[in-house]
Amino acid sequence: MPVLTPTKDTGAQARAMAGVYVEPSQQMTDDQLARFMPDTGVNAPFVADLLSAALTHERCGRHLYRSVAGRSNNPMLVRKYRHFGEETERHAELLEALISSAGGNPQYVSPMARAVQGMDTKMIEATFALTGSIDLMTAETAMLDAVLLAETMDQLNWRQLQDLCEQLPAGPIRDQMQTAVDEVLAQEDEHLAWATRTKQRLVALQARSGMVQTMTEKTEELVARIANWFGDDGAE
Repeated sequence: MPVLTPTKDTGAQARAMAGVYVEPSQQMTDDQLARFMPDTGVNAPFVADLLSAALTHERCGRHLYRSVAGRSNNPMLVRKYRHFGEETERHAELLEALISSAGGNPQYVSPMARAVQGMDTKMIEATFALTGSIDLMTAETAMLDAVLLAETMDQLNWRQLQDLCEQLPAGPIRDQMQTAVDEVLAQEDEHLAWATRTKQRLVALQARSGMVQTMTEKTEELVARIANWFGDDGAE
């Protein structure tokens, strides 16, 4: 199982920067970064930072899927969130293995990764920040929106890794990266296509006059209505 939250205890490293204190034993040095992906001709520090950011996004995605799966009232959405969450965890595992094999530390949290973590954390928070002050249908839509945004970046990350792989010389690093891309990219395409299609259908369902929520509708009635979204008409 991959590490989903790097800490000092898991061997996390970071670069000391202005405004960021890192204990000496946890610092990622320029020399360490320069040794990443040897004999490939790439800008090693940049690629190390890029992979760290991609891995961080997958880790945050796993947290997102656990969160929305635990709060959605629609069985089809819950099943998808759980399934995609399991695949996302596998994606993080593949990136950890790739970074390790290329001479890096998968627990390295790059400056780019810090920015990604900040954005992703706010996105997760946005799905429950207004709990109690918005209706359940709006909450469901917000959760799906977060998934759609996360999957958009996921797909882009793996397409960029495919582009990078094509620039690498033949060898074990390229082979391992290509194997990971071959496994993951098709899944990311599926995740994004599903999220896009489902958001479009969700909007259409709620826009129909018969689906308009009344101010007096009870919570249990809303839950029952949400649970019946999509039905068995192939929306999955």
